[in-house]
Amino acid sequence: MNATARGLAQWHTLATAPDPERLAGLVAEDAVFHSPVVHTPQEGCQLVVAYLSAAAATLGQGQFRYVREIVDGRDAMLEFTCILDDIHVNGVDIIRFDEAGKIEDFKVMIRPIKAVNKVWEMMAAQLERASAS
Repeated sequence: MNATARGLAQWHTLATAPDPERLAGLVAEDAVFHSPVVHTPQEGCQLVVAYLSAAAATLGQGQFRYVREIVDGRDAMLEFTCILDDIHVNGVDIIRFDEAGKIEDFKVMIRPIKAVNKVWEMMAAQLERASAS
């Protein structure tokens, strides 16, 4: 199994059951997260883990499942669906793994616009709760 396949397999175990400690082991120190609702990229392992944990906790409560996966070299595109407050969310995770199988770049894209708004609302609450603890 190559490094990308190992990293992707690990991601699948963490995608809906966030474990920040295990997730930190999967994220490269200089990783970057591109949020569908935050304009600036979030840089560094600690921020990427915080955002991925909040995203997993948010989307995981809505019947989250991956429905398609495309892998090419170190890149993976995973299409997902879930339902949040009766709003159907459709999106993609675009992940680049480094040579060691760690996440070095993670981009999330979501549609339709009311799904983006719902994810923004729920992610903001999740991040606020995490920073308070």
